[in-house]
Amino acid sequence: MTVISKLRTAALTASVAIPIALLGGPSAAQDKPEGHGDAPAAQYTYSATTLGEIDVELPGRKPGDPVITPSEFNKAATIYFERCAGCHGVLRKGATGKPLTTDITRENGYDYLVSFMTYGSPAGMPNWGTSGELSEAEIDMLARYLLIEPPAPPEFGMAAMRGTWKLHVAPEDRPTEQMNDLEIDKLFSVTLRDAGQVALIDGDSYEIVKVLETGYAVHISRISASGRYLFVIGRDAKVNMIDLWMEEPTTVAEIKVGSEARSIETSKMEGWEDKYAIAGSYWPPQYVIMDGATLEPLKIKSTRGMIYDTQEFHPEPRVAAIISSHYKPEFIVNVKETGKILMVDYSDIKNLKVTEIEAERFLHDGGLDSTKRYFLTAANARNKVAVIDTKTSSLIAMVDTQGQTPHPGRGANIDHPVFGPVWATSHLGDETVALIGTDPEGHPEHAWKVVQQLYALGGGSLFVKTHPESEHLYVDAPLNPDAEVSASIAVFKVGDLTQEEPEYTVLPIGEWAAIADGQPRVVQGEFNREGDEIWFSVWNSKDKESAIVVVDDKTLELKKVIKDERLVTPTGKFNVYNTRADVY
Repeated sequence: MTVISKLRTAALTASVAIPIALLGGPSAAQDKPEGHGDAPAAQYTYSATTLGEIDVELPGRKPGDPVITPSEFNKAATIYFERCAGCHGVLRKGATGKPLTTDITRENGYDYLVSFMTYGSPAGMPNWGTSGELSEAEIDMLARYLLIEPPAPPEFGMAAMRGTWKLHVAPEDRPTEQMNDLEIDKLFSVTLRDAGQVALIDGDSYEIVKVLETGYAVHISRISASGRYLFVIGRDAKVNMIDLWMEEPTTVAEIKVGSEARSIETSKMEGWEDKYAIAGSYWPPQYVIMDGATLEPLKIKSTRGMIYDTQEFHPEPRVAAIISSHYKPEFIVNVKETGKILMVDYSDIKNLKVTEIEAERFLHDGGLDSTKRYFLTAANARNKVAVIDTKTSSLIAMVDTQGQTPHPGRGANIDHPVFGPVWATSHLGDETVALIGTDPEGHPEHAWKVVQQLYALGGGSLFVKTHPESEHLYVDAPLNPDAEVSASIAVFKVGDLTQEEPEYTVLPIGEWAAIADGQPRVVQGEFNREGDEIWFSVWNSKDKESAIVVVDDKTLELKKVIKDERLVTPTGKFNVYNTRADVY
């Protein structure tokens, strides 16, 4: 293992190519970075009724529109959905990525669009062409498509939603006690992104217990308060409810909540455990409250409305992170584009009460502090973290993270030797890690401030991770274009954070995985229940070998490499106990 002090070279920082497509401004295109193999986005596998399969209607042509056939238009709409909509929005209004409305794309022109999509830019646009992800013909088609008004995908109301709802095993037909010998709290739910599956892996034996069919690219797994039910949601907005008590864990209910989605959560307030589930959609922009035992849709609420600061209407304010409060019967719902955090009171969904908190635009992911009272969430395109007091349902701080595009996942809670309890986020756009004080009673002088800034491997980080039993903070960088960086993990020792410039240890996870082909990227550390080992996904392309690497947290040495032909593009991993108890 190598110890590096603040790997902050200008070349590394300048070349970060994260999947935030930022078209706009006269940025120069770049050559494909040396050693940059497979781009992080993998080929999309479609699920019924996603935008990619909808036969969209070609809008009426206007003077100056390029020639494009209906079949080309639909093919380009498919490519846009799989590659671009996550950052730019289905209607191209922009979010993390800049707007791609026709007034902007036509001013830049066809040649500019082709060049930008082919070569990318240091500002964050992926090099779709030189990386081999898109062919010249596909880029040509997509460039012509972007010069035409976007199609409006269909809405997804109660009738459409109920049409997809399948109750495979009714609650009364399910077991009344656990029928298997699994230690459920030790299970890991692992996303097999491009296979449209999740793998359940035993935390002791490292064996795959079962692989279950799900939606495409499961974004998160969440566990019911009781620990019995596993909920997963794919990018295609398909939700699976898996009963872990059955002889073999089995999907007992499923539903599609839209065309594209990211978030699912269940009620956790005492007295309301397992009663409700909630899912939020990117398209249509809405959330739905469902029965917690069956996934029957009960209440759909649109998030369309006014942007909090400009008071202008936004047609596509997408639902990002959702957290369940431990203090009130409320779901905390991030509405990305309007900059609003909704405190959704589920105690009476017939007469739904929603407290609307004005925070900041482009709300994305976040998590609770160590006391589970405060919700810290990134407004990533504004480089800020909003702090919500879930006990009072109010905004108490907006923190500038002093970094570029914070992306915490759920963040990491550390007991800092100087500043007391802090919460950490890394950044997509640079190598910094921000530590924010979270103890307004014990350390009021440090509360809701960046008390320390660390420097890790480089830009392209998605997740930070620690555990109450760990003395380490782990930082990944899977979206960094440098192959060695994206296959490594930076580890800070909490006791060394007293130093002015704390050094970190580099774990060569990709090297430990011993994968000969491709450019595997190491992503999303997840601890086991005991907090004495941490698992990392070694994420390769769909047609190449991937793995999971287990590290001994005490020694920082390799403990186990999990390989199995069924581990296709593993990404997110969620330990049952840590996920249901909000331990991070």
